[in-house]
Amino acid sequence: MLNFTKVAYHCLIISFTLHDLIISFSLLIISMIAFYFMKKPRTVYLLDFACFRPSPMYRVPFATAYEHGRIILASQPKSIAFQLKIFERAGLGEETSLPQPLHYIPPNPSLIGAREETEMVVFAAMDSLFAQTGLDPVDIDIVILNCSLFVATPSLSSIVIHKYKMRSNVKSYNLSGMGCSAGLISIDLAKHLLQVHPESNAVVVSTEIITPNSYIGNERSMLLPNSLFRMGGAAMLLTNKRCLSKHAKYSLLHVVRTHKGADDKSYGCVIQKEDKEGHVGIALNLDLMLIAAKSLKSNISSLGSLVLPLSEQLMFLFNLLGRKLFKLQRKPYIPDFKKAFDHYCIHAGGRAVIDAIQESLKLSNEHVEASRMTLYRWGNTSSSSLWYEMGYIEAKGRMSKGDRVWQIGFGSGFKCNSVVWKCNRDIEVAKTGAWADCIHRYPVSVPKVMKL
Repeated sequence: MLNFTKVAYHCLIISFTLHDLIISFSLLIISMIAFYFMKKPRTVYLLDFACFRPSPMYRVPFATAYEHGRIILASQPKSIAFQLKIFERAGLGEETSLPQPLHYIPPNPSLIGAREETEMVVFAAMDSLFAQTGLDPVDIDIVILNCSLFVATPSLSSIVIHKYKMRSNVKSYNLSGMGCSAGLISIDLAKHLLQVHPESNAVVVSTEIITPNSYIGNERSMLLPNSLFRMGGAAMLLTNKRCLSKHAKYSLLHVVRTHKGADDKSYGCVIQKEDKEGHVGIALNLDLMLIAAKSLKSNISSLGSLVLPLSEQLMFLFNLLGRKLFKLQRKPYIPDFKKAFDHYCIHAGGRAVIDAIQESLKLSNEHVEASRMTLYRWGNTSSSSLWYEMGYIEAKGRMSKGDRVWQIGFGSGFKCNSVVWKCNRDIEVAKTGAWADCIHRYPVSVPKVMKL
């Protein structure tokens, strides 16, 4: 009887020990799973975006632009000839737009005019965005607005919050001085904020206010932006809410940022300054295209490991080892990014920018069609140009579920930034939007030189 009791006692102890081990192991597994999901980056979704469409009254045909330049620069025939040469080769069409103060002769920029342009562009894009997504301003948790050259007090992001009567605890950010790539920097900022603020919606507004930044001097390096930059803006709504994921158009996959500001030439290749007569403008250095190419090379070196298939990465590695280790006389291998992306949105900074990237990445005319047509229809709208390009692809009915989109932006500093999106569903052609009433006319053939 005593032996039986001892055996029963030991069995009971072993039973409790196994039971405790099972519970402890189960709790450990649950804790590890919970820790994984807590530390796992939240997926950031792009619900929708909207681009500003100017009224026809703001259009600046070639004849108008040239006539204004001829009158304003009447005492500078060489500057007139230079500007005409730029107009003919810029790749812009007859329907680009400028704000009302720049239609006067001479231009009449003012703080009031700049504010009016801001409200017209930003509010129109925001109104369209709220209409498309069905969300209300009170649903917004984060507001990010980027505009490089016009800095107002209160800030432009505060203007948005005031207009739409957003909540008092909305988080507001205003980015300035970051050039044409600032839109992608804003996306990166939104991504990081959405990692630390669960169940949140973020609005990103990208624009460049042209009114106070028209150059009225005669230095050639500072006249070029007058011929390229036009009025535009875009608003995007990002979220990390799982309940909205089924409505989202895209998922954010990667953001890669490159900054070459430590180099003197890169830092000074796009810079705001005064000319000898005290006129303020943006000077573009002759080394700009070379610096942009080097920045792009650095950027895609980091991006490639994230997006390229293994076969392309190995080809690049073997080529690099052959040249560096075995001193083989081979050209550097340019990976085939067409195996990683379905669509390309290259900053429409000018025909030369698009041409250079097309040649460097060996892209087809169809791959750069959205960029060329955006430049032709809207001009260089700075950081918002990438969204006009995305809108073009959608308006053409080319965006399908699973497609990957590569947005490439360049900006002063000098910066090159890349953002990669994955399309979550087949995108239907919208009946509204910046391209809705004109997409049937594109693409058009744009000659290398458009004689005026």
